[in-house]
Amino acid sequence: MAKKIGITGQNGFVGTHLFNALGLFPDEFERIEFNRDWFLDEELLDSFVRKCDVIVHLAALNRHNDPEVIFSTNIKLVQRLISSFERTGRNPHVFISSSTQEEKDNLYGKSKKAGRKLLADWAKKNDAVFSGLIIPNVFGPFGNPFYNSVVATFAHQISRGEIPKIEVDGDLKLIYVGELVNTIIKLIRARKGGTSILVEHTAEAKVSEILFMLQKFKSEYQELGVIPQISGTFEHNLFNTYRCYMDIENYFPRKFTQHKDARGAFVEVIRLGIGGQVSFSTTLPGVTRGNHFHTRKIERFAVIKGKALIQLRKIGTDKVFNYYLDGNEPAYVDMPIWYTHNIKNIGDEELYTIFWINEHYDPSNPDTYFENV
Repeated sequence: MAKKIGITGQNGFVGTHLFNALGLFPDEFERIEFNRDWFLDEELLDSFVRKCDVIVHLAALNRHNDPEVIFSTNIKLVQRLISSFERTGRNPHVFISSSTQEEKDNLYGKSKKAGRKLLADWAKKNDAVFSGLIIPNVFGPFGNPFYNSVVATFAHQISRGEIPKIEVDGDLKLIYVGELVNTIIKLIRARKGGTSILVEHTAEAKVSEILFMLQKFKSEYQELGVIPQISGTFEHNLFNTYRCYMDIENYFPRKFTQHKDARGAFVEVIRLGIGGQVSFSTTLPGVTRGNHFHTRKIERFAVIKGKALIQLRKIGTDKVFNYYLDGNEPAYVDMPIWYTHNIKNIGDEELYTIFWINEHYDPSNPDTYFENV
């Protein structure tokens, strides 16, 4: 029987990634929908709590002009959750996301520490499993600029030609949102509790170093179409993060430069700072390929002959991006992570496509999840 998981803050930065990642294991997990307004309605909140085997409490206020509002809001959310547990008599495995800012002199950090203690005390009193996570700086795709992280702010600004400003060139301890989500899922599977579980950072960099890498991605990838040299997991995750902040609706498709003479034409398809796998396909008229997404892979579709419609849709949303490509003017579209995508031959002749992906296909770890655009 699938374990029923509810996420407060389901539509937030980490919540969205956790919700989507749990959806990759439909036989193991059932996702229980949550709406933040339910905190204001005891009946709806109690109904949610009754359905859940596990509740991951991510809902919180991170920024406000009045720090007292941050503190009071975050404490009230925890108190309302505990009150619901008491009314319903439910003792789910409860997680709370706290922060390494707990020990800093700010009311956000103090609110997270106090909320963690409240839930730990409730769990001890009721013999419930409790996982109090102390989390470093989280970065990744789809975070809100000027709110979630400096990476989100810089990626948003740089990709749009704005000039970021370094306020303090501090040394940041970081974790990629996908790595954090994997940690939470492992703890859910193991039913592992602890009042103070320190989630280790997976990377460390100065703000200026992050800015430099993001600017490199803009100049090499966004402006020249080059897949930059990527050293290690952190840069890979940072590159995938940057790509998801670009205005892909207006950026793609990108036309290649054709060199024509009496012999025909020559087109350079891709310049790589990393390796990978290159494939070639033909597609008959009316046939669609794809309808899947990736969570880590970098992929390029290059149409060199025939007419194609390439479609992208971000997982969890309804908006579909349509790109029309014609081999008479060869062009490409790159696939951001967490966007399901396909390619359809909309012409009268065979469609010729070159596919590049940054890693060799591994059937035991394909990172390919099927979902119609």
